[in-house]
Amino acid sequence: MNDSPANAPHADQPDASEAFARLFRELRPKLHRYCARMTGSVVDGEDILQEALLRAMEALPRAGPIARPEGWLFRIAHNAALDFLRRRARQNAVQSDEETEMIADPVSAVDARQAAAASLRTFMRLPVAQRSAVILMDVLGYSLQEIGGVTGLTMPSVKASLHRGRMRLRELAGEPEDIAPPVLEEHERRRLALYVDRFNARDFDALRDLLAGEVRLELVNRSRMNGRREVANYFGNYARVAGWRLAPGFVERRPAVLVFDESDPSGAPSYFILLQWSGEEILNIRDFRYARYAIEDADVTMPG
Repeated sequence: MNDSPANAPHADQPDASEAFARLFRELRPKLHRYCARMTGSVVDGEDILQEALLRAMEALPRAGPIARPEGWLFRIAHNAALDFLRRRARQNAVQSDEETEMIADPVSAVDARQAAAASLRTFMRLPVAQRSAVILMDVLGYSLQEIGGVTGLTMPSVKASLHRGRMRLRELAGEPEDIAPPVLEEHERRRLALYVDRFNARDFDALRDLLAGEVRLELVNRSRMNGRREVANYFGNYARVAGWRLAPGFVERRPAVLVFDESDPSGAPSYFILLQWSGEEILNIRDFRYARYAIEDADVTMPG
């Protein structure tokens, strides 16, 4: 976290909010990667990211001079992730703050590759302190001191958590992930296929007819719309954009619309869209077009 106190924005400066908003935009993919691996979900990770931004903007006016703004933002995101895990009752026991002088090995290429390749499900099998330490050092490249600043752990605890987390990841790497592929229920398959087919045919009037009166839309990292009248414009924007192709699939085992680049037929999806239905009407659309970083760590599968 290469912050310079001389260049750090001060909370009492008029343009502090703009400066932090700019910094947050720059850090957003990295912060998301951390939150997604902490929570085991790229979708939940985005929720945590948005919560962290709100917390940061609320805290900024009373924060005073902030010498290390990147570390400050990561600390807020870390705390937001912990709160989320507590609310969802998904947190393992937090590592006790033991004063053991265990020397953590410097990051190695093997550790970094192993951590980067580990699935989100695998990271969720680590206790929170171990998970955080391994993500921050072996995935994001931060130092022991910076990890302590983010997590609030003592240096011996950071070293112990990192060492144990790496050992556990090595053990888990040898275990097969024996998980049955997700399956769409017939009504889910039919609704998803209907949406995809009409979208690919650019039959946007037919899609507008599917919108519930109280429909909500989130263009993640860009804007929100409420009600059929506003959300109808969303399809008009897609009508003016070429080069995309939609397909049904799964993101983190939930039904999703996968968006592909037409110029690369064999390529991976560029981003995804989540739909929430109420009967035969669309109640909520969450489009990750402007948050493509989310799909990088996502568990994406196609129907069998």
